Amino acid sequence: MARKQFDIEIPDLTGKRAVVTGASDGMGLGIARRLAAAGAEVVMPVRNPAKGAAAVSAIQRAVPGAQVSLRTLDLSSLRSVASLVEALLDEGTPIHILINNAGVMTPPERQTTADGFELQFGTNHLGHFALVTGLLPVLKAGRARVTSQISIAANSNAINWDDLNWERSYSGQRAYSQSKIAFGMFGLELARRSAAGGWGITSNLSHPGIAPTNLLAARPEIARSSDTMGVRIIRFLSARGIVVGTVESAQLPALLAATAPEPGVFFGPSGMGGLGGPPAAQELYSRLRSVEEARRVWEKSEELVAQARDHSGEVRGK
Repeated sequence: MARKQFDIEIPDLTGKRAVVTGASDGMGLGIARRLAAAGAEVVMPVRNPAKGAAAVSAIQRAVPGAQVSLRTLDLSSLRSVASLVEALLDEGTPIHILINNAGVMTPPERQTTADGFELQFGTNHLGHFALVTGLLPVLKAGRARVTSQISIAANSNAINWDDLNWERSYSGQRAYSQSKIAFGMFGLELARRSAAGGWGITSNLSHPGIAPTNLLAARPEIARSSDTMGVRIIRFLSARGIVVGTVESAQLPALLAATAPEPGVFFGPSGMGGLGGPPAAQELYSRLRSVEEARRVWEKSEELVAQARDHSGEVRGK
């Protein structure tokens, strides 16, 4: 079956600084490449320096003259997040686009971050929460567009408030949903706080649908020794243009959310079930609509990050 081709137009981003997490491969690499091709200076915070260097080389081959550079970031370590925040604040360059794209999905067994949080909640949500709130001075200076990548998993399950770290019982899928619900609520609460405080930051959400990315592939760092059956099925369907998207199409909702003239609220694929198809504005998932719950997520996240930093002996603030 031939796959219908589609794309979006990205405006000229010359003079803009863009930061993209999770840009060393897959969707994130494609997002970074497109932003660089539009003229942005792209900063790629990565956990693996070798993969990061290869990604930079790939972008520079595809986009001669691209302005792209690496920084070190492990979102599962609040100390690493704080080091990146300090470095970017010291540089003092306003950030105009921030795409929170990095993530981890469904480790086969419960794992924890360097700070003791369940790995998905700590990486997908708390790591990005600490990054964004730490970078507020340069985000405000750039009147930034902040786009946070969630998932269709945020449309099911709930936040496990009685056991946020899944210590009593662990379900990889439910913990993943929790991390993406919390992250989505954070992105919406950031928009509300910016509007109320006159920060000049716009914040929206995107989701990539379903595509054969590395999230469900073999990942030794989370004790997944082989590709899951899920990713094998997704690859089969994607290669034949059936229902789901491709790595290339999956990057488009975040690019649209980050660069469209009107920031909107939530973008994703417009095909059946939001699994694939051209990117478009989406109806907000029911689990993300509570303003009170989003405020609770923000306040609890502040508390958890502060406690972790105090426990590690790190000096808070700058």
